Amino acid sequence: MSRAVHVIEHPLVQHKLTLLRRKTTGTADFRRLLGELSALMAYEVTRDLPLREVAIETPVGTARGHLIDGKKVAFIAVLRAGIGLLDGMLGVVPSARVGHVGLYRDEETLRPIEYYLRLPRDMRDRDAIVVDPMLATGNSAVAALERVKAVRPRSLRFVCLVGCPEGVANLQEHHPDVPIFTAAIDERLNERGYIVPGLGDAGDRYFGTKA
Repeated sequence: MSRAVHVIEHPLVQHKLTLLRRKTTGTADFRRLLGELSALMAYEVTRDLPLREVAIETPVGTARGHLIDGKKVAFIAVLRAGIGLLDGMLGVVPSARVGHVGLYRDEETLRPIEYYLRLPRDMRDRDAIVVDPMLATGNSAVAALERVKAVRPRSLRFVCLVGCPEGVANLQEHHPDVPIFTAAIDERLNERGYIVPGLGDAGDRYFGTKA
């Protein structure tokens, strides 16, 4: 696996991912687990953000501490399933800005079609983290990263719960400079473009809709 692909193997991440995968996990539990899992992943994804030293006053004296350097982090959710990752990550980084890239997949061509784009201002001073639960064909991720790159963020990362070799290869072919953070790389895609064994359609399971 490429050094640019970071599989988060923390026991709590793997435990919650397994519960999330189960077909018997209902909508309420799926939402709760997704929030908990994304919060845990946020710690790893933000591990190397740059810091600056500051002087502060505590109740008993002066101390030197560190704050994240530059403007606030920006989480960019790929609609619609990416919304499910936001709550957990915002729980860890509550001051982050949030953007959205709306894409849907043409079920015949498997190509993404954009219908919405809204990004925070001043992206050149922000560390952008694009989030989407599944990295399947990789087409939506590639398109979303292209849109975010156009506003030149200070840094750019991609986060998913589950990927597959085909999706990773596609993303790295088009964006070799963007690191991928994931909880698992599964076996393959099936003929419908779904990850095997995967966890089904993350958006349908999160929102309680039917494919």
